Amino acid sequence: MRRVTEAARLQHRGLGELLKGLLLLVLLLKAAASYGLETPDYEVLYTEGNIEYRRYAAFNVAQTSVGNADSLENRGKMNQDGFMRLFRYITGDNLTQSSIAMTAPVIETSSAKIAMTAPVIESEADGELRMAFMLPSEYTLDTAPTPTDSAVTLREIPARLVASIRYSGRWTEKNVQKFKTRLDAHLSEAGIKTLGEFSTAVYNPPFTPPFMRRNEIHYEIDALPLSLQLGPKS
Repeated sequence: MRRVTEAARLQHRGLGELLKGLLLLVLLLKAAASYGLETPDYEVLYTEGNIEYRRYAAFNVAQTSVGNADSLENRGKMNQDGFMRLFRYITGDNLTQSSIAMTAPVIETSSAKIAMTAPVIESEADGELRMAFMLPSEYTLDTAPTPTDSAVTLREIPARLVASIRYSGRWTEKNVQKFKTRLDAHLSEAGIKTLGEFSTAVYNPPFTPPFMRRNEIHYEIDALPLSLQLGPKS
């Protein structure tokens, strides 16, 4: 009887390990698929380790305010609320461009689904935290579906120079501050002037294993110093 029990326990353990392996495989496949999302166009001007200087082309975003930047104790909930507000917009909480029937003055409206893009951008302006999704490049501000939620607005982020630092792992306040401090030190040493507050960029959905995640800290900068050559550094 003891041998039967031991065999059953080992069989159960083996099944559990198999299920864990299958779950990990599904997560890895889903995570890999997220790398195919459209991202903003940029040119890398200079690289040093995990720090890059980039020239971004202009792109459009749907954005929403998620609360006061000083309310760190509620930041997780604020981010969740903001994310879901934007997610509802791209999955149908919007109006397509109105059209008028040729034979009658009937205005037709309908909802539209918008392709997911990356990254999710969190920034601060005037003491307010803001979250944004990039609109697919097929849309302009005139052709993008109009949000039905007044808390969601559409705007253009103009072309700009950006200093970034990339890291994997979870998008936590601890990690944000850790890598922001590293980027701050690098920029200070290089004598590079930043414009405004930093922003964070998250490229992968929450189910992505931490080691496969791409997170970044961004600063808009005024110019590259002459000491940095224009062109990737190996």
